[in-house]
Amino acid sequence: MAVRAAAPQAGERRGDPTTPAWWLLPPLVMAVLGGWLVAHRYGFWFDELYTAEVAPIGLGRLARALIGGNGTIAYLRDAPPSYNAPYYAVTHLWLTLTPFGADEVGLRMLSLVAMTGAVAVFTRAVARLADRRVALIAGLVLATNPFVVAYAGEARGYALALLATALAALGLARWLDGEPHALLLYGLAAGAAGLAHWFALLVPAAFAVAAVVLRGRRPAMPVVVVTALAAAPALGIVAIALANGVGGSGAEWIRGVGWVVPRLLLRSWTGGHWALLLSTVVAVAAGVASQHRAARTVAACWVAIPVVAVTLAEAVRPLYIDRYLLPAVIGLAVLAALGVARAPGRWLPLAAAALLVPSTVAAVSNAGQGPREDVRGAVAVVAAGHRPGEPVVAAARWDALGLQHYARRLHPELNRDLVLPPSPVPGSTTVWVLRRAIAGVKGDTDKLADLDRDLAARGLRVTDEHRLAGRRSVVLVQRWSV
Repeated sequence: MAVRAAAPQAGERRGDPTTPAWWLLPPLVMAVLGGWLVAHRYGFWFDELYTAEVAPIGLGRLARALIGGNGTIAYLRDAPPSYNAPYYAVTHLWLTLTPFGADEVGLRMLSLVAMTGAVAVFTRAVARLADRRVALIAGLVLATNPFVVAYAGEARGYALALLATALAALGLARWLDGEPHALLLYGLAAGAAGLAHWFALLVPAAFAVAAVVLRGRRPAMPVVVVTALAAAPALGIVAIALANGVGGSGAEWIRGVGWVVPRLLLRSWTGGHWALLLSTVVAVAAGVASQHRAARTVAACWVAIPVVAVTLAEAVRPLYIDRYLLPAVIGLAVLAALGVARAPGRWLPLAAAALLVPSTVAAVSNAGQGPREDVRGAVAVVAAGHRPGEPVVAAARWDALGLQHYARRLHPELNRDLVLPPSPVPGSTTVWVLRRAIAGVKGDTDKLADLDRDLAARGLRVTDEHRLAGRRSVVLVQRWSV
């Protein structure tokens, strides 16, 4: 057993970086790129707004909302914290124990810290599975990837899911090396991954398959059993949601994509950049034939099993959201690194640059495209033209979240005139309406809603309109007057 454990350490030294801190470079790169994104202080989009409103509440109230299936926001009673309750609990502790507030920096810093840690742990895990050269390349691929960097600067639980997934990978790698207590790390991390996002449970399942392939069914049985036990907490939360009637509520907006899940996920991974797509496909294809059997097997299962599972599930009901599979798709970084590392010595820097340069360019360019939706800017437009006594109306309850959040935080002078669903609009010769339209969906802004009919019946019409475009949706500010 001791001889088997020593082999990876020797392999790590062959032709690899010699500095003891070699593995710190990838997390440093992530900290820089992710920090640059956080420093933009883009306004929150809907999911982040929900985080900002729910995270500050007490843990007792959060637990009651989870168990009862009740929303904590008056006009979103049918949107309880349910599946994401563990993330909100961690965020609440983060706000309690740090000097940060529930704003665009404070909430996103948690994700940045978690993602930086994830890259560090991931790099160490790959070193165990392969060697230091492959690990350094894989860590840099992950740290510069536009898909990963985007969620290093978002106030949601995906960075925590990646950190837990990376720790599970490290635990698995140590178990493969024969360390007796590695399963404890693996089990705790796998359980944490499922709590961070229950789709992340697909990755420990993939790791269990990899363990069986590499060690055989009977020797790998402890990994299989620990994986099943680790799934229990997340499945318990799912069971609570089903028992209290929440179930699949809140997921009605997900549209089926059929059999194209792999293509869509690859597009997300590459940020829509063709140069990165080409270099990734070539590197991954080369990595599949790598001589590092353990790393190759774990990485292939890491990606393929969750993607195949979701693709097959699409035949039953719509499930695919690219960010839900973020913990799974980082296995591509391992396969790509294995492929790059196969390049002959003098060609290795060029091969690495062919992958890392377009990845960095994609991450930087995508981060500079602005907010997903500019609700904060829309509320600022209202505040600039609003006069006391003029109602400020959220066209729908989904619009109300951003309107209320930014009015309370940045424009308190609007609070007295806010009209949130389902309150009726009071009589006035001027009414401000804030509404959201999904970018690229033709005709969404032209539909005659009940609110529009009501205002038109009062003799009001749109006399001024501002369109604030974001990467995900367009926010409209309309001034209705006589």
